Amino acid sequence: MENLKADSFKKQSIPSSKPYVVAAAFFSLLAIVGFALYGLPFYYDFFVKEFGWSRTVVTSGNAIGKLLVAPLFGFIAGWIIDRYGPRKMMLAGSLLAGSAIIGLSMMNSLGMFYFFYILNALGYVFGGPLPCQVLISRWFTKNRGKAMGIAYLGIGTGGALVPLISTALEKNFGWQMALTLIGVIVILFSFPMAFFIKEVPVQSEKHKESESIISIRSVLKNRNFYLLGIGSMCSIGAVGGVNQHLKLYLRDMDFSQSQSAQIMSLVLLSSLAGRVLMGMLADIFPRKFVMILIYLIVGSSIPLLLVPDFPGRLYLFAVVFGIGLGGDYMIIPLMAGDLFGIKTLGRVMGIILVADGLAESLSPMMVGTLYNDTLRSYSFGFTVLICFALIGAVIVSFLPKQNVHKL
Repeated sequence: MENLKADSFKKQSIPSSKPYVVAAAFFSLLAIVGFALYGLPFYYDFFVKEFGWSRTVVTSGNAIGKLLVAPLFGFIAGWIIDRYGPRKMMLAGSLLAGSAIIGLSMMNSLGMFYFFYILNALGYVFGGPLPCQVLISRWFTKNRGKAMGIAYLGIGTGGALVPLISTALEKNFGWQMALTLIGVIVILFSFPMAFFIKEVPVQSEKHKESESIISIRSVLKNRNFYLLGIGSMCSIGAVGGVNQHLKLYLRDMDFSQSQSAQIMSLVLLSSLAGRVLMGMLADIFPRKFVMILIYLIVGSSIPLLLVPDFPGRLYLFAVVFGIGLGGDYMIIPLMAGDLFGIKTLGRVMGIILVADGLAESLSPMMVGTLYNDTLRSYSFGFTVLICFALIGAVIVSFLPKQNVHKL
C-alpha cells in the first residue's frame, strides 16, 4: 500500500502535461539560444575595444567552439537523446551554457576566450534546439508545427530581451559584471524547468506500431537527407553571418549602445511573429513550400542593409529579417520528422545541426574577412550571404512535396 501511495505521489509530483513540456522547451531555448547565443554579439565591440582583437577574431569564438564540439558530440548527443530521452541532456546544457557565459566575463586571453566558447558550444548541443526538438516531437503528433512554433518563441523572447537587459546592466555595472549576470540568468531560466520534465509521454499502442525505425545507414543513403542538410546550411549561414555582425554594423553607423540594442531587439521580437506564423503554415501547407518561403524572406531582407539609406530602412530590415529568422531554425526539424520519422529524429538532427552549426559559425568569420576596413563596408560579405539564402531555397525546392515518412 505504501509503495502504491509513493508511486501515486511520484506521478503527481512530476509535471507531464503538454503545456508544461512546451514551457520547458520555451525556457531552455530562451536561455541557451536566446541569451547565451544571441546575447554574446552584443559584447563584441567591448571585446574589440578591451583586447584590441579584430572582427574576424571576435566572431571566431563561436566558429572554433562549434568546429570542435559539433562533429565530436552532435551525433552522440542525438543518439543519447533517442535512447535515454532529452531531460538529462537539457540539464547538462543549462549548466554548461551558463558557466561559459560567466567564464567569458572573466577571461583575459584568447586561449580562455576559445575555451569558454567551447563550453558554450557544448551547452548549445546538449541543451539547445536538438533536445527541445525531440521533446516536442515525442509529445505532439497533431499540431506539432504550432507546438514547435510556440516553444521556439523562447529564442525570440530571449534574443529580444538580452540586448535591453545587457544595456542596462552594462551601464550600471560594466560589461564584465553584465555578462556574469547574464550567465546566472541562463541557468535560473533553463535548469528548474528541465529538471521536472517527464521523459516519455503516454502514447497509444497504435501510434507506437505505426512508425517504423529507419536505420541511420538508410538515412545517409537518402538524397533528401543531403538536400535538407545542404539547403539548411545555406540559409543558416546567411542568418548567422548577418546576426553576428549586426551590432558591429550598427556601431559603424555611429549608433549608440541603446540604439543598437533597440534594432537587435526588434529583430528578435519580429522573429516571434515569424515562428508562430511559419508554425501555423507548416501545419496547413506542405512544409517544403514553407521552407522555401522562409529562405526567400531571409534572402530578400539582407539587401536592405546595402541600399542607400531612407527613413525606417533598418527598422524595415529588422522586421523582415526577424520573420525569416523566426521560421528558419524551426522548420528544419519539422521537415526532418516528415522525411525520416520521430524515432530517428535525434540522430538525424544531430548530424544536420552539426552541419548547420558549422555554417552558422564559419559564415561570420568569412564576412569578417571580407569586411573592408578602409571603407568600413560589409557590401561584399553581405552580398555573398544573399546568394547563400537564395541557393538554399533552390536546393530545398528539390525535396518531395508530400511527407515521405508516415507517422
